[in-house]
Amino acid sequence: MLTISQLAAYAGVTVRAVRHYHAKGLLPEPERDHSGYRRYDAAAVVALIRIRTLAEAGVPLSRVQELLDADDDAFAAAVEEVDRRLRAEIRERQQHRDRIARLAAGDSLALPPEAVAYLQRLRQLGVEEQVVEAERHAWILVAAQLPDQMPFYMASKNAQLDDPGVLATYRELADVVTWPAEDPRLDAVADRLTAELEAVPDDAWGHGDLPEELAELLDAVFLDSVPGARRILRRLEHNGWTGWTNVRRTAPRP
Repeated sequence: MLTISQLAAYAGVTVRAVRHYHAKGLLPEPERDHSGYRRYDAAAVVALIRIRTLAEAGVPLSRVQELLDADDDAFAAAVEEVDRRLRAEIRERQQHRDRIARLAAGDSLALPPEAVAYLQRLRQLGVEEQVVEAERHAWILVAAQLPDQMPFYMASKNAQLDDPGVLATYRELADVVTWPAEDPRLDAVADRLTAELEAVPDDAWGHGDLPEELAELLDAVFLDSVPGARRILRRLEHNGWTGWTNVRRTAPRP
């Protein structure tokens, strides 16, 4: 006769596992010796090994007894069902791993490849990371609402980066975001933006506008994150322009 420690050793489990299987009703309680200790026979070793094997194969403990009592056909059917469940769990875990990998990838989280490439180009052109991060947040919002339009928007943004004036504005924004809300220098920034806008032909406006609700949300992000945003927009309006995301002329060309 075997002690509980010997039984556990023969079956390759812990004493705690043996007690757990007793508590679950999977392993019958054995007779006890005159001192009150459990004593096990060889049949208990076989039963425990079968329980351990099923548990290690991924069979829920709630179904182990069912499989232990099943005939060959029922056992095969139950094993097939468990296998399907395990395959589904593996697929789900792989999806979790893919999501974690995207988290580690930084820009690629929630952004399509063309947007990631655009942000990387900003960095390569010397745009400060603070400005790149603001762009990333904005494009995450756009990509969530208009995923099919992202290739068009990114092609347009890349074309803008070919303009030295636009690139200079991007580089300047890294300083602008740190200025106080009523810094007088903001007027000069708005005037330079106005000059860039005036250089765009009239027939080029409106083709890439975002839906108004989304544009308003992005404008709100700009207003909340840049202290001088309101002064810049006031100056733009004074110069005949309105909006930040969907920029529009409010006064005819001089």
